Amino acid sequence: MKPILSAFIALAILAGAAPPAPAQIAQSSHGIASLGDAKAIAAALRAGGNVILVRHGATFSNQADTDPFNLADVSKQRNLNDRGKELAKAFGAAVRAAEVPVGGVYTSQFNRAYETAHLAGFKDIKTTAYLSEGGLVVTPDENNRRAKALREMLARVPAKEKNDILITHKPNIVDALGKDWFDVKEGEASIFRPEGGTYRLIARLEMEDWTRWRARAKNVWEATPSRAA
Repeated sequence: MKPILSAFIALAILAGAAPPAPAQIAQSSHGIASLGDAKAIAAALRAGGNVILVRHGATFSNQADTDPFNLADVSKQRNLNDRGKELAKAFGAAVRAAEVPVGGVYTSQFNRAYETAHLAGFKDIKTTAYLSEGGLVVTPDENNRRAKALREMLARVPAKEKNDILITHKPNIVDALGKDWFDVKEGEASIFRPEGGTYRLIARLEMEDWTRWRARAKNVWEATPSRAA
């Protein structure tokens, strides 16, 4: 079963400790991280060196991408709904309040992915076809190429003491990572640790958790020394 962790639990109990060794970031056999796991995950986020893979925020279910060859016309795309916009802002606010250091931010060329990053308040956002949904409008070879590129991005170590953020789509995530991500929700984040030319899953977090965390964790962060570069 996939490891799933409440972001509130993971981040609210963060201590200003040195980043844990890979073997220290264990996961429960039931898929829910223990208290010790939560501390390790939170410390790893604060120390950097991770890649945070996010499916774009919540969208209008009655919209479709009717002109996927013209990405400049966002009126013909499935876009973020009000809830998706609200949670994107809350996600970014939580990351900043937690002083989680952010490095590169890369998104799909579709507006719903870029807007998730933009509303989160991330800077220097780069869009790329590697993270864009291809579906039936590109060849199977191109879809495979994008899946391979996503895996390579997950295996790439971020700049020192930074966390890279990738925002993409469900088909890209499933193509790259397999059936265990078939249930990936809009706004869900998977945190990976690049190591040895590959990557290891640390936890999966839903975007709603960041909102609950932000309201409750303020005093914890004010009392915790920053490790941000």
